[in-house]
Amino acid sequence: MAAVSSASDTGDHRGRHPPERRLLILGGPRSGKTSSANTILGDEMFDAGTETTHSNVGQMEIYGRRVTVVDTPSWAIPADPEDDEERDTDENAGAESDSPARPPPSLDSEGPCMGAILCPPGPHAILLVVSISQPFGDRERKAAEDQLGALGGGTWRYCMVLFTGVDKLPKGVFIEEHISNTGEALQWLVERCGSRYHAFDNTLKDSEENTQVPELMEKVEELVTDNQGWYFEVNELILLEEEQARRALEEERMRMEEHARQREQMIGGPPRGSPELRLLLLGWKGVGKSSVGNSILGRRFFESGQETELCLRRQALVCGRRVTIVDTPGWDWFSVSRTPKRIRQESQRGAALLRPGPHTLLLVLPVVSSLTARKRRTLLAHIETLFGDNACLHTMVLFSCGDWLGHTPIEEHILRGGRELQRLLEYCGNYYHVLDSKTPGKDRSVSLLLDRIEEMIRENGDRAFLPIQTEWLSEESSYSSDNTEPEDDCRGCQLQ
Repeated sequence: MAAVSSASDTGDHRGRHPPERRLLILGGPRSGKTSSANTILGDEMFDAGTETTHSNVGQMEIYGRRVTVVDTPSWAIPADPEDDEERDTDENAGAESDSPARPPPSLDSEGPCMGAILCPPGPHAILLVVSISQPFGDRERKAAEDQLGALGGGTWRYCMVLFTGVDKLPKGVFIEEHISNTGEALQWLVERCGSRYHAFDNTLKDSEENTQVPELMEKVEELVTDNQGWYFEVNELILLEEEQARRALEEERMRMEEHARQREQMIGGPPRGSPELRLLLLGWKGVGKSSVGNSILGRRFFESGQETELCLRRQALVCGRRVTIVDTPGWDWFSVSRTPKRIRQESQRGAALLRPGPHTLLLVLPVVSSLTARKRRTLLAHIETLFGDNACLHTMVLFSCGDWLGHTPIEEHILRGGRELQRLLEYCGNYYHVLDSKTPGKDRSVSLLLDRIEEMIRENGDRAFLPIQTEWLSEESSYSSDNTEPEDDCRGCQLQ
């Protein structure tokens, strides 16, 4: 289903950002999706050297427009029944098959259509990437049809075929001839997309004479015009079903890990449980704590865009660690006394939900905000008043809204931020990290954050976490929406 585009979509320059175009990239294995995403954005924002297992988002201003590109995992190519029969015959005969065995689907991999939710409210164009050097037959056609069908009805009017590897075409052969000679399946795909297609040579992306990106964006504009300015609105019910299926797979994996751990203990071997990290999100009102929590956990567990009233605890496996996060209500920007007593108690209550205590207090600070002496003193007063003098040993500054930095290194931003920002970081032992909270799934940045947290834990030695204090467990502080008492020792955590 579709929705009318917003003012920013139709070219209204009165807003804070330039008008936006959102592109969702889908395709099969080895199709060149990631390289194409980098070519469009004009930068190596995505790692083209590894398999994409989670959807990733990149943004760049291109020719006066803010372009959002979502790179997704490859769609699955359905098995060929004849290949399965041959494989069964070979196995029964004790012979080795010439074709490599297909690996089982990874539990870590998500369905490519989940990437659609990362460019809200929906993509203006869906680019179906097809490599010139890869076969495109009935199986590939069915894969494309299944993936577009998974998004719901009305998707094809927003689709365009993006051919990659055109440099591999024989000399004198144009893309139109390739489409004609490849077969009915590819012709069907192009026709299903309204005969909209474009060709990329990703080896030319650094060439000054490269016009393929401007030409692609012109075709995207034509597509938007043909759709009267509308974009594809993601069917959230379908995505919810896919997310629930993914969670079921992850829960099964966790059960398998727990079973393996218990078995190791029964036979006397060392436990292989995932290391646990307990993190408490703190900061002013409206700094993006909930979005940061979603980025770290890789899913939208916390409601961002609205004020957090009660503590909320969520848990997930992230980069091989069991990460538990508590999101808390925001503080007043200028005074501890202006922060309501209930909010101060709720912050302490959040720490108490991380029994026996949080490893790290993540002080969320937007890179776009300036830090005055009064603001810095207020932040430190909140931390020391609520969590004691030793809280500084467990506090890390986490810069949110990292996309605003562009190509500016965070160290340069800190130098420009002035003495007050530097004094805040000194209080935290110069432990800091920058995170783009608009792009859940940026595994590299999150992994580096967790590495930094573990470095802090090792440096703290026998004071690896901030112990829960008795006053944090007072009856007055029982406002949490987690519906579990700290004494339950996290048995009520939603492991999702």
